[in-house]
Amino acid sequence: MAENTTSGSSDVETVERFIPAPANAIFDLLADPSRHREIDGSGMVREAAEGSQRLELGSKFGMGMKAGLSYSMVNTVVEFDENRLIAWQPRPSSGLMGLFIGGRIWRYELVPKKGGTLVRESWDISNERHKSAVRPMRAKTREAMTATLERIEQVVTAAE
Repeated sequence: MAENTTSGSSDVETVERFIPAPANAIFDLLADPSRHREIDGSGMVREAAEGSQRLELGSKFGMGMKAGLSYSMVNTVVEFDENRLIAWQPRPSSGLMGLFIGGRIWRYELVPKKGGTLVRESWDISNERHKSAVRPMRAKTREAMTATLERIEQVVTAAE
């Protein structure tokens, strides 16, 4: 069983896990927004917008979410290096929510290692509109990221 490690600065929380699978298999899963619900450890992701395509730099994809109330986000891929790095920045799709939240980045870095891949997931709030409002979510976010990496491992190793 793989082990997670965590670290972070005041604006970035990071969780790592060695997954015994090739980087390209993990990256293909991350680059497919229609599969994000399968791997979401927070339980908040509901569904990708219809017609979602494989992600690349600059891609925009919608995601239905639920945290008490249902809402939707539009994500933009802001970092991309095939099989190595993918990151997206969610923003509320409309309404007043955009005045209060937006700017965080979800980042996945993949480092090939003998026998698998070190996967590093980061929650980067350095560009968040109101950092003080989201910092209290740090511990819960770390737990969700840990669960996400576990789910990624389950999905990619079951497919082998």
